[in-house]
Amino acid sequence: MILPTSHIASLILLVLCLICWGSWANTFNATGKKWRFELYYFDFAIGVVIAALICALTLGTLGWDGFSFMDDVRLAGKKQDLFAFVGGLIFNLGNMLLVGAISLVGLSVAFPAGLGVAMVIGGIWSLVLGPPASLAFRLIGMLALVISVVMSALAYQAYARARLLEMIQTGKTKSTKKQISMKGVVVACVGGLFLGSFYPLLQLSRDTEAGLGPYAGGFVFAMGILVSTFVFNLFFMNLPIAGKPVEMVEYFRAKAKLHGFGILGGIVWYLGALATFVVIRAEGAARVDPSMSYLLTDGGILLATVWGLILWKELSGTDTKINYQIVLMLVFMILGLGLLSAAPAFAPK
Repeated sequence: MILPTSHIASLILLVLCLICWGSWANTFNATGKKWRFELYYFDFAIGVVIAALICALTLGTLGWDGFSFMDDVRLAGKKQDLFAFVGGLIFNLGNMLLVGAISLVGLSVAFPAGLGVAMVIGGIWSLVLGPPASLAFRLIGMLALVISVVMSALAYQAYARARLLEMIQTGKTKSTKKQISMKGVVVACVGGLFLGSFYPLLQLSRDTEAGLGPYAGGFVFAMGILVSTFVFNLFFMNLPIAGKPVEMVEYFRAKAKLHGFGILGGIVWYLGALATFVVIRAEGAARVDPSMSYLLTDGGILLATVWGLILWKELSGTDTKINYQIVLMLVFMILGLGLLSAAPAFAPK
């Protein structure tokens, strides 16, 4: 299998991860949100497996060490396979909820809320299972992320209220109900609980002599995503987060362009995931400091938020108060991410 052999190669892969994980959700927005997220997600899962299989049969099979993807699959323990598969299942439920939240409140709210909660949960897991790190940095970092989540919710609430009042004043709606639904924020936060909980299972799948390598582990993880998509979507399609129940026949009626966006989204996401999987496996000079690795992999949350604000112009045309809330959301997000990234470097000796 092919693994990075230099420090710069590992850093390039981590930057690739940041770009992919911060950008894949643009493919859902590119559908114009006319494509129900439940149907988009079938294609996303297919794209993940396509990318996993191609990478496993090429990058995972080539290389100087003579140890291929199929060797890895054959020698791995059944428990390790199960850990990776269940990890994919748990991740997938969280990610489906995240995409559902994007359909309701957009990237610039769903990502800070959902991934903010996920990083807090991940921080709690790190206190129990992670390497030594500064307790103060971790606790303050998690607090900063909680504040960022709250600020994203407040910014969305104020923005939605302002848009509703504008529609009432211009006669675009007959409703005078001023109550704002926060369902999208809640859905994102619930998704974050799952997104922050799958990683310990990935560690268990590779941390023994019978553990899975990056390409085999990634493929089993991808299969967990694909299989669970059909299970979870039975629920989401019949009891939707928003709108009416959706029939499977609508998936087959869609234009190829819409299917292409979903498949592309899955491929982009998996390339980011594989990049971090192989960097974790790197040895010697190719190893990257945990602080840098954390910063670059989880930095995708900031990139996705910026895409939502700038590319898709979410929360735009708002007053000064809302702009301040958006700025505070970004400041506390960066602070929390920075402190959690730096925590291992300040571990007590």
